[in-house]
Amino acid sequence: MITARQKVLAHLKKTRAASAREIARALKMSAPNVRHHLGILVSDGRLELTAVHSRGGRGRPEKMYSLSQSALGDNLSALADALLAETGSGLKVEAIAVRILDPNQFANMPITKRLALLIEKLDEMHYQARWEAGAEGPRVIFGRCPYAKIIEHHPELCKIDSVMLEKALGRRVEQFTKTESSARGLCPFAFRVG
Repeated sequence: MITARQKVLAHLKKTRAASAREIARALKMSAPNVRHHLGILVSDGRLELTAVHSRGGRGRPEKMYSLSQSALGDNLSALADALLAETGSGLKVEAIAVRILDPNQFANMPITKRLALLIEKLDEMHYQARWEAGAEGPRVIFGRCPYAKIIEHHPELCKIDSVMLEKALGRRVEQFTKTESSARGLCPFAFRVG
């Protein structure tokens, strides 16, 4: 069964943009019900408010909604897959790692500050990372793989992550677990910092 939110999303996929009133009329739903679903869809990032139009100078201005950029998607994984396939063994792992995460920003910091900054930077890149103390030293754990769509064909991306961590922390890093769950795009990593 198709939910009301799925109907709203499908309608906006067809029309590109619409107001709550227009959606309610097209889907034969009440305006308050549509506004409720629109609010949830905006808060979870699937929709965005694109414009506010005045209705002839009377009443409340009408908000226009459209699918968000993240809901529309992009072709970056196909592009990255093609570029990596063309590069083959000529991939300069260290140069790419340094370009993605500049190690100079971690210079002259104690390890705990490096780890805290590293987690902040990794989370900006959608790794859902954390660090924790371990008997053999700190561990950096990735909650998800931002390359999940292409990692199967390009395991060299894992090496880029390792080099990125080593450069940022100024210590050897060893990957000690990798668990994959492609159904949800998760690929947790745990790295032991030596």
